[in-house]
Amino acid sequence: MRATLPATLLLSTLLAACGTFRDQPPSKHISQSGQLKVHPGLLGQPVPAELQDPQRAANSPTAANSAPAASAAPAAAGSAAKMDQAGLRTQRSVYFDYNSATVRSEFDPALQAHARYLTANPKSRVRVEGNADDRGAPDFNARLGLKRAENVRQVLIGHGATEKQITLKTLGESQPKLKGRDEESWAENRRADVVYEKEE
Repeated sequence: MRATLPATLLLSTLLAACGTFRDQPPSKHISQSGQLKVHPGLLGQPVPAELQDPQRAANSPTAANSAPAASAAPAAAGSAAKMDQAGLRTQRSVYFDYNSATVRSEFDPALQAHARYLTANPKSRVRVEGNADDRGAPDFNARLGLKRAENVRQVLIGHGATEKQITLKTLGESQPKLKGRDEESWAENRRADVVYEKEE
């Protein structure tokens, strides 16, 4: 009888503790219906205002000090080219398919926003840095990185930026974001980054 008394007390304490959480409403960040959803920030996508912590966003060093940059995330369908300065700061990379330099349409809204910024600030200058994963010869990767940078530049010019505002640089495979030898790493490294050299 004595051996079961501590176990009974422990079990009743645990059940009582679990019961106190039942009355609290679920967090809006956790409660989801339907299929499992992933927070857009984990996918490198813009985070909707209702999921952002306003105090953390206001105190973030990137909110005050970062330069604008190009898209790292696919834009939501139908989200036209509206993007604020914070969006420009977080949307800095354009990603490419394997062995391709074609700019995918999902990055167009971010590139439009950068072009609008450059048009509104004619003294601003950007450098587009083209990158490749490490699966080709170094000279091939350097050419592919340059072609990716050139294609991003052409999209920016097509949306109103001027040629003199945009310089190109190829990094080839020399500056990977991820150093792994898997598809996730290679996908992160097939990119072009918009780097602001001069802002008004």
